[in-house]
Amino acid sequence: MSTPVHDDPLSRERSHLAASRAALRAMREDVEALDITDVTANWVNAAVLESQIEERVKALADLSDTPLFFGRLDYLHTPGAERAEGAEGESFYIGRRHVHDADGDPMVIDWRAPVSQPFYRASKKDPMDVGLRRRFGYTGGELTAYEDEHLSDPAEAAVTSRLLQQEIERPRVGPMRDIVATIQPEQDEIVRAGLSGSVCVQGGPGTGKTAVGLHRVAYLLYAHRERLARTGTLVIGPNRSFLHYIEQVLPALGELTVRQATVDDLVAHVEVRGADEATTAVVKGDARMAEVLRRALYSHVTLPTEGVVVVRGSRRWRVPAYELEEIVRELLARDIRYGAAREALPQRIAHSVLVQMERAGEAPDDRVQNAVARDAAVKALVKSVWPQVEPARLVLRLLSDADFLAEHSEGVLTDDERKAVLWVRPARSVRAARWSPADAVLIDEATDLIERTHSLGHVVLDEAQDLSPMQYRAVGRRCTTGSATVLGDLAQGTTPWATRSWSEALAHLGKGEAVVEELTAGFRVPTDVIAYASRLLPHIAPGLSPVVSIRENPGFFDIRAAPDGTADVLAACRELLEREGSVGLIAADARVAELAAALGTAGLGFVGPGEETTRATRMTLVPASLAKGLEYDYVVLDEPQAVVDGEPDERTGLRRLYVALTRAVSGLIVTHGTDLPAQLTR
Repeated sequence: MSTPVHDDPLSRERSHLAASRAALRAMREDVEALDITDVTANWVNAAVLESQIEERVKALADLSDTPLFFGRLDYLHTPGAERAEGAEGESFYIGRRHVHDADGDPMVIDWRAPVSQPFYRASKKDPMDVGLRRRFGYTGGELTAYEDEHLSDPAEAAVTSRLLQQEIERPRVGPMRDIVATIQPEQDEIVRAGLSGSVCVQGGPGTGKTAVGLHRVAYLLYAHRERLARTGTLVIGPNRSFLHYIEQVLPALGELTVRQATVDDLVAHVEVRGADEATTAVVKGDARMAEVLRRALYSHVTLPTEGVVVVRGSRRWRVPAYELEEIVRELLARDIRYGAAREALPQRIAHSVLVQMERAGEAPDDRVQNAVARDAAVKALVKSVWPQVEPARLVLRLLSDADFLAEHSEGVLTDDERKAVLWVRPARSVRAARWSPADAVLIDEATDLIERTHSLGHVVLDEAQDLSPMQYRAVGRRCTTGSATVLGDLAQGTTPWATRSWSEALAHLGKGEAVVEELTAGFRVPTDVIAYASRLLPHIAPGLSPVVSIRENPGFFDIRAAPDGTADVLAACRELLEREGSVGLIAADARVAELAAALGTAGLGFVGPGEETTRATRMTLVPASLAKGLEYDYVVLDEPQAVVDGEPDERTGLRRLYVALTRAVSGLIVTHGTDLPAQLTR
């Protein structure tokens, strides 16, 4: 005898899903049907409103392969209502966005709403007034399973959610997905931390720190939308490939306005065409360079030795040299930008003139003061005493003129450090210079010394461990009046200037008060893989807690000698391509060209980092230098020793290897024709 539809929980949930999708479609149609012809005063208002409507329509898109809701909470009592004896609470479906019916009653609650929080936090020990938590399983966009957890029933033992494990381990093809259905309690605490404070998340491979940072942005936009709409938000990643990998996470959560950039994008005042040796880049990236730049900039200011005479009609007004000197000294003593002080100088001189006018019985107003400030004699004095300085020209002179650099780095840099940063062949002009990435950061620092950088409401900085102190300062300037979420792993620092501690990094960022949280539970990397990679930790980050995988599925892990070289690598790739999911072939940068040619000859299709994989082409060929932050279901790691040897020093090379070893979600094959690094065999 078949179960009636109304008695079948799965059928009822499918019906609710269908009704919710219909309601979302109706919400979108209502927005599309809005007539704004009678509510806009002019074409500018109309254009703004049309843009807002267009964004709203996009935010209400129903992605067919993305579940509209992933859970349900049955409360024992209705949240916020008086608890009448015998009264039952309501049920709420938890999803990626809010959906309501024609009467305005909620059908799906946004995962960021307070009423949704127990879905992530409730437990047997603290059920948070939740009687039942239900998780849903999907195949594509079709609801295929559910799983119940009776939090208020002491007789029911707590068990690991099978659907949760399946969702974490589900194979992926293409860019990074959101983790909104699998956020863990310790992650949720970070996601919902307030906007006013900054947070630093130290997280090893597979702990979900990047996802936590992105979901934190989505939460803050939900909780503080008006404020962040005015001040702006920004996600900073290490490179374009990484940004492409994560770019669909926020749109999937309905957030379409968050800007994404690299640090190089932020400081792109000049065209970068050159590169520095490691020793040079380390010195240029040192925070002491900020003091050198400040000294060099303010060396352009000279104290006046003569007074200035302003002619107004038949009267001549003279400001003596000693009074001008007092004005200049006072402006130098104030903590304001070089450019702001320069703009204030003519007004201060004009004010002195107006004081004399008033003493003489005249009654000048603001128009007279502005006219005096624009007087040719005043302008000439300002030009000589406080000249305009172009940031790139200032840096050009520092890097080209040994005497100028020596004068303004005295007691700050050593002779060897000065030699390291000086150009062997000075450039003739700003345009002709072969600027390096580190030079661009120096120019950004100089630009901020002259004119204050615009500050945003919130900045997320991912893979932060690789930034130099000067790069931290560049990012910090973008959130001086806002807050920051800093994400990284000290063990994955792969630049010669990689940060040694988060306290040091946060100080350079200007967020020394930030709370440091550590994620050590590994959701993405299999147990055997992370245990093998963790052999490197004592050599690359002594004292750092290793990640502990909580995956029930141990994953696939194999180390293989490759006597036939590239042929053995291709065989491993073919083997993994027989499995479901994405495959990454990671190799030392110097090996990529050879492997690309071999893959092409063998007819094995592949794409590069940042390019879209498809069902037909599921393999990505990844230079080790670009592997950070990326994940693949299965990974073939080619020649570990070559990865180490590709870096300027062993410690950086071992850190690069640690990154490469921890990119796999379900399985890893390590192939080697030469001996493995000794640190892996101990």
